[in-house]
Amino acid sequence: MLSSLKPQPADRILALMGEFGADDRAGKIDLGVGVYKDASGRTPVMRAVKAAEKLLWQAETTKSYVAPAGDPAFGAAMAGLILGPDHPGERLAAAATVGGTGAIRQALDLIRLANPGATIWLPEPTWPNHPSILSYLGMRQASYRYFDAGTRGVAFDAMLADLGRAAPGDVVLLHGCCHNPTGADLTLPEWAELGALLARTGAVPLIDLAYQGLGDGLEADAAGTRLIAEALPEALIAASCSKNFGIYRERAGVLLALAPGEGARDLAQGTLAFLNRQSCSFPPDHGARLVTMILGDPALRAEWEAELDAMRRAMLGLREALARELRERSGSDRFGFLAQHRGMFSRLGATPEQVARLRAEHAIYMLGDSRLNIAGLNAATVPVLAQAILDCGI
Repeated sequence: MLSSLKPQPADRILALMGEFGADDRAGKIDLGVGVYKDASGRTPVMRAVKAAEKLLWQAETTKSYVAPAGDPAFGAAMAGLILGPDHPGERLAAAATVGGTGAIRQALDLIRLANPGATIWLPEPTWPNHPSILSYLGMRQASYRYFDAGTRGVAFDAMLADLGRAAPGDVVLLHGCCHNPTGADLTLPEWAELGALLARTGAVPLIDLAYQGLGDGLEADAAGTRLIAEALPEALIAASCSKNFGIYRERAGVLLALAPGEGARDLAQGTLAFLNRQSCSFPPDHGARLVTMILGDPALRAEWEAELDAMRRAMLGLREALARELRERSGSDRFGFLAQHRGMFSRLGATPEQVARLRAEHAIYMLGDSRLNIAGLNAATVPVLAQAILDCGI
């Protein structure tokens, strides 16, 4: 049986990680994998997480299962973080998932059960795992224009024109903030206009919120998602705790389903529990428990928010430093978009051949579409990258 398996396409990011690890050149720079790194190149455990783990170790009396949908307190805490304290809880179903990716997968499985013929509209470009999971599930997908390669901003008019063709019951996948891979985000007025369009077409938003707090701040990064939730009767929100709590390996995520009423909410809640039972039986709890503790304790939450904001400001500082270095070295402001983008990523605008030169000649690793992880830089490597970009003719 096993010999009849066919090789699967390699994941670009994992393949790049392997190439970087095998490179023995001193001074190599990893701008590929999407994890936060501090100035020393480490992905640290946040202070509030360490404190919560100590408290949990002292107080926890069992490692028994929680529930198929996870601890309701985790769903409530995440709903408050994402949608605000006055969110419509009577319309909200929630389930803990195996990371943000698990939340996306559960959302797509939920859509398959509710509307098997739905087309899932993806931004062009988007995180590669989005179309990969859709293809694996055999679901219909279409793309809408999102990124303007000329301005390095959002192609908003083109986006609206494409999404105007969505049918009732179709699903539009949106990045809540810190768009991956471009770093180009919608403005709040654009979110409002998008919400009005979705209301007219009857399409349902699926918001991937993986970086809340790492763009313009916790509240600002959730503002677009909140506008959509207020404007529409139904919405799905897949959120990750990996980046903003720094608990990547704990695989803590949540899927929120906003329903048009309590009856539909109960159906959605039961279905989310059913889907978890089929995939993982019970979702992991350790990371979710830490998040719940941090969000529910004023002191821990204040500590977490302060550290998260320091991470955010550090990345903004790196963006500004890189844009400034390139401006001074090139005599041009054509890289000014780097300072305007938000989150971990920006798309540089290099060709695959230029990206290959960066890797071969300068030991600088980024994805072939020129997505670079800003958090992979530090004060010493910013000028190195800037000069390499210009040396490679980008």
